[in-house]
Amino acid sequence: MAFADHPRQEILLPVKRSFIALTFIVALVLNLIPLQNVALAAWPDFIALALLYWCISQPQRIGISIAFGMGLLMDIGDASTFGQHALAYSIIAFVALVLHRRLSNFGPMKQAPQIGLILIAGQFIILLTGLLDGSHFPGWDFFLASVSGTLLWPFLSSMLRIPQKPRSDTDAR
Repeated sequence: MAFADHPRQEILLPVKRSFIALTFIVALVLNLIPLQNVALAAWPDFIALALLYWCISQPQRIGISIAFGMGLLMDIGDASTFGQHALAYSIIAFVALVLHRRLSNFGPMKQAPQIGLILIAGQFIILLTGLLDGSHFPGWDFFLASVSGTLLWPFLSSMLRIPQKPRSDTDAR
């Protein structure tokens, strides 16, 4: 394989813990916005997207325990079956941690289909635990959130990468 075929890897600056925490707070607030009907079905799961991003780019800092904790917060905020989101987010984080080396070799556009599959798996877990708890099948539009999350992934991952990019030094020219 020639070097031209291999994607260029950026050297990113270390990310601050406060920035990671801020992204999770913003994701939780975005998830808890009261929406109805199609807007609710198409609204992506921002916590799952943030977890995926940080598990892929910072696997040494963000893991299954953070995912479980965020899932419990989402369960409390959403008034859903306790542990439903915690289980789904933990499995999403596990898959992202297992695949983080592979996924980090791709750019955001090539990551999107793989992220979409992980998001669908997470939503399927939420659906299955809801059905086991006695809820009714919400309809196939339940999976629209995974589609919108997949479409949002390139933009979101590029936005979260901005604080990590090294500043260009104007004196070096």
